[in-house]
Amino acid sequence: MLLAMLWLMVAAKCIIPAHAQQPDAPLPKGDTPVASADNPPNPPSGAVADPEAMLPHFRSTRFWLSGQANFIFQTHPDFHADYSGKNSLSSYYEKATSRVMTLYTGVRLNNSTELLVDIEEAGGAALSTGLGLGGNTDLDIVRNPLLSKVPYLGRGMIHKVFALSKDKIENQRSFLSLFDELPRRRLEIRFGKFSMPDFFDINSAGSDTHFQFDNWSVDNNGAYDYAADTRGYTVGIVADYEDRNWGFRFAEGLMPKVANGIDLVWRPWQVHAENWEYELRHGVIPKKSGVVRLLAYTNYANMGIYRDAVAQFKEGLVLPVPDITHHPWHITRKYGFGVNLEQNLMRNVTAYGRWGWDNGKTESFAYTEIDSTFNQGVGVNGALWHRRQDRAGIAFVTNGIKKDHQVYLADGGLGFLLGDGGLNYGRENIVESYYTAHVWRGIYIAPGVQHINNPGYNRDRGPVVVPSLRAHVEF
Repeated sequence: MLLAMLWLMVAAKCIIPAHAQQPDAPLPKGDTPVASADNPPNPPSGAVADPEAMLPHFRSTRFWLSGQANFIFQTHPDFHADYSGKNSLSSYYEKATSRVMTLYTGVRLNNSTELLVDIEEAGGAALSTGLGLGGNTDLDIVRNPLLSKVPYLGRGMIHKVFALSKDKIENQRSFLSLFDELPRRRLEIRFGKFSMPDFFDINSAGSDTHFQFDNWSVDNNGAYDYAADTRGYTVGIVADYEDRNWGFRFAEGLMPKVANGIDLVWRPWQVHAENWEYELRHGVIPKKSGVVRLLAYTNYANMGIYRDAVAQFKEGLVLPVPDITHHPWHITRKYGFGVNLEQNLMRNVTAYGRWGWDNGKTESFAYTEIDSTFNQGVGVNGALWHRRQDRAGIAFVTNGIKKDHQVYLADGGLGFLLGDGGLNYGRENIVESYYTAHVWRGIYIAPGVQHINNPGYNRDRGPVVVPSLRAHVEF
């Protein structure tokens, strides 16, 4: 993997013309610190904390106004498939372009309270309408093509900070926090509409489809079936305690009515999700910065049980294939765990890894159909070759599903993403690489490629290669 990264860096020097961007002034010597609220990045290896924008942002004011537009074009050639089903990734050549445009706004009401509101528009198309993969190739896609394309409220939340110490630390202003400085020890409360990955399972090298990887299971923990509607948002509350070298956060959120549904259930005493994460800002390599994050979650919703659906099918109560949605309204529980590691290897080079697991007996409901995952990758900041706004990365992820889930799909059952009509099970293995180049004043272009073995966990299909081209505008 490190050899592949060296190849990417050499290729970047050869491909990108020298006049495309003037080199930045050299950075101070030493390792680049990993991003955290207590240790701001300078910059992190996988992303630039404050990327160059077309328009200047408000500074030293109580207001925030910025925006972005992200377009991802992807295609794939014909690939081998012994058979295909209703929810298969098409084995024939196809292409698709997704888009996400967001306006970020905010106002600081006083020294401890702020209001954050984001308006978003998402549209375009997805390869095979987003079906056929556990680790889908484009995290920006609209998973329900029937949704309206009109702009909608993405985030809308109140953010309150309770100081637990008198000393302050510098805070990098962003669309999620407008404060210039924060108490070193504090409790932060957020209430409203948000996305769980805004605050959980984050790392600086593999969490951002605007500048980094595109695959669902590379940018997020695929086994983290976090509470969300089909656009990725929920309504709830987040409590975050931060101290000098560690933090602990908890969130309670609403779950959707049906798998991948747009409507949430407004009965939190019945249908709800809890999320916990402990963060230790300490590297595993001596004298090099790093972060260790431990995640746990539990969901309560109207979810089916794979074993029950297969039993109904075997008894002839449901034909011609098992149906995970064939059950009366009932509340079942799904739970899982995750580990997120981030480690600086050298100046401007960060390695990261994720491990995830869920119980796998209960219907995949909100994010994707992955019950176990292991992901590792490397992100490199372009300051290493005098292009500070550029970055490159390569990652490998292997995804799996539990036995009950396998039997359900093998008998012809459909999940909200998967269903080839049969299954010759094998782990879904994906390699992704990208290079993001800053072209001019907030305009970024990023070629990338993904290689997928056993798409949809099926040895009878694939492999498939998915090249992509991302255009991002920051303003």
